[in-house]
Amino acid sequence: MNDVMTLRFLAAPTDVSEDGLTVQAGRVLEWIDKAGYACAVGYSGGYCVTAYVGNVHFTRPIENGDLIEVTARIVHTGRSSMQVVVTVDAADVRERVFKPAMDCILVFVAMDEQRRAKAVPPWKPADAAAAQLAHGAADRVAARAEIRQAMLAQEYTEAGTAPREKFRFLASPTDVNWGGNAHGGIVMRWIDEVARACAMGWCGDDAVAVYSGGIHFTNPIHIGDVVELEARLIHTGPHSMHIAVHVRARDPRETQWRDTTQCMTIFVARDESGRASAVRQLVPVSEEDRRLDAHAVDLVRRRAELSPLRFATERVY
Repeated sequence: MNDVMTLRFLAAPTDVSEDGLTVQAGRVLEWIDKAGYACAVGYSGGYCVTAYVGNVHFTRPIENGDLIEVTARIVHTGRSSMQVVVTVDAADVRERVFKPAMDCILVFVAMDEQRRAKAVPPWKPADAAAAQLAHGAADRVAARAEIRQAMLAQEYTEAGTAPREKFRFLASPTDVNWGGNAHGGIVMRWIDEVARACAMGWCGDDAVAVYSGGIHFTNPIHIGDVVELEARLIHTGPHSMHIAVHVRARDPRETQWRDTTQCMTIFVARDESGRASAVRQLVPVSEEDRRLDAHAVDLVRRRAELSPLRFATERVY
């Protein structure tokens, strides 16, 4: 039974952002979803759906032409769910010295032929290091549920005065996954794009994602659906912009929207040397502004309290 999957390829010119040098965060999110999906399918023996992506840490930029290695491994299983840790390492293709570029954790759910959740074999760690990692992953289940409830409890209405960005388009056939819906990696790329537009509109400069968390997939997006993404700036730090993103979809022949995905993502502005620069501070005006600002601060606190997941090499995941 397979519990590890590694993909290796070159970062292509079509992966880079507007600077023409570094790979856009949305493309990296597609990579991690593909590797995680392959790992989950290999372990469960059938179709799986992405249910959650969390603790996405971008630790260094990936350059055009870098050799990329994406490794996904099972670290914990529930009845039908699989927690998968994914790491992205990048190297100059001539030197082959890989350095960490990103890490995160994903949750996949195994599905049967009727698209209902099905049981997966219990995963057992092979050594003490894997057992420690599995214990840490299990401890995060309750904390993740609490963060999800905290995010779902928030209301985003017209009473909020903070800057926002909205995209709307049709989900195209090229966005399809193996189950006939838009795959999670594509949705995460859309999230990165609308959040980046919101961040750049606020800071008036280039902005890059450094963290995404609490990406909850609640409903599928069907090919041909009208998709709407809304990004709202809700908090700023000295160099950071905290942006809440909500995704919803509907059949173009109908009027009823359904919520599909939500998350919180953090961007920083970059100066000409590529370093994080100071950003203009967001001043809450309405009661909703103040509530959402406090919500962003609360999420930072909750995530800071989580113990890091570590392999024997002491590399943080």
